[in-house]
Amino acid sequence: MTAPRRPARPSAGTPARSAPAPGRTPRATVPPQDPRRFVPTPERPVRAKVRHLEPDTEIQPHSHAWAQVAMAASGVARITAGQATYLVPGGRAVWIPPGVEHVVTVVEAAELRTLYIHQPAGRTGPGVAAADAPAWRQCRVLEVSPLLRELVLQMDIEMDGEVVVTPALLARERRLAELALDELRRAAPVRLGIELPHDRRLRALCEAVLEAPSRHATLQGWAAEVGASERTVARLFRQELGTTFAAWRQQVLLAKALALAARKRPMAHIAAELGYASASAFAAMVRRSVGQPPRRFFNSA
Repeated sequence: MTAPRRPARPSAGTPARSAPAPGRTPRATVPPQDPRRFVPTPERPVRAKVRHLEPDTEIQPHSHAWAQVAMAASGVARITAGQATYLVPGGRAVWIPPGVEHVVTVVEAAELRTLYIHQPAGRTGPGVAAADAPAWRQCRVLEVSPLLRELVLQMDIEMDGEVVVTPALLARERRLAELALDELRRAAPVRLGIELPHDRRLRALCEAVLEAPSRHATLQGWAAEVGASERTVARLFRQELGTTFAAWRQQVLLAKALALAARKRPMAHIAAELGYASASAFAAMVRRSVGQPPRRFFNSA
């Protein structure tokens, strides 16, 4: 594991608070849970762990020499990896290839389940064919089938202290691992990643939109929040992300809607919370974006 960019532990023994971006409340930052206890190996190719996290908590930036699958068994987490960020409610998981630095931010109290997956030299993915490997070299959002969810919940998890690995336990873990890898190979990818820019001012604006996408109705309001002109921000969106602010914000709204749907919020409530005048206007946006009506798109959330 590479060393975190931020201090690993606060000196007073309590979580540190990260400096907020415009429009963002301070967050408690905590170090990664010691990953050396869960290192996958050829003998134990899939390892599982669980972590319970409170709202407004951020796990400091880190990376691994192995692949990772992160899913929220309850609550909602946001995972920023590479140059994109992903909202992870139940029913979805994020695949993170080896060596990709990532940050986990808890949107609401979450039980975060993680699979660490051994990657042989020159291989990437859950044991996929060589022709399919390139797609697994990037972060991706995956559908979580009921079987995959249950397998993750059933994987033997080390919590406090060391677990004595008996032959029977090891055999069970391998059987569950084989099934989990097979389900991952079959999992459908979902286009829900939200790209993030390098430019510091634009990054601050994007982070603020992710926090509260309906706080401003126009790009002018968001630009003023970071001390830039509307024209400058529009140009940076085109240069850095190859899109318009409106199209980028639409992806944010879809991700937020998915998180709200995971909490079983009514469609009318979701539409109102995201600033739409009516549920029908919100439904039209979803259909344009993903080619499906909202109830179908959110069905697995």
